Amino acid sequence: MIGEFKEFAAKGNMVDMAVGIVIGAAFGTVISSLVADLLMPLIASIFGTPDFTNVFTVLKAPADATGVNMDSLEAVREAGGVALAYGKFVTSLISFLLVALALFFVVKGMNKAKAPEPEPAPAGPTQEDLLAEIRDLLKK
Repeated sequence: MIGEFKEFAAKGNMVDMAVGIVIGAAFGTVISSLVADLLMPLIASIFGTPDFTNVFTVLKAPADATGVNMDSLEAVREAGGVALAYGKFVTSLISFLLVALALFFVVKGMNKAKAPEPEPAPAGPTQEDLLAEIRDLLKK
């Protein structure tokens, strides 16, 4: 049983998958930082808000809204209000699209690298071969 497990764990596909998961997690962190720290501040500056993830619409105000900071999504939700947090959704969507785009290019590159090179077309007879064949036919 232990021998079978060692054989299974030592297979190249298992190790490749583990490496892919670790690199994927690190890549996800890099993309999240790219979106949160570089792209979203630019988008937020266009819309005139300091934090785009805090952009929301209050659907139902808290019952007791006195003292509640209605400019903060977390404060509205803690007070019992209902808010549509479309800023967080847009941030997550951009992050997803960037990861999907990067993975598309990685898979496309891997498929291109794995694709066998086309075999050269079979070479036809040379001019000398054709002339020799014609000569032999004329001799007959």
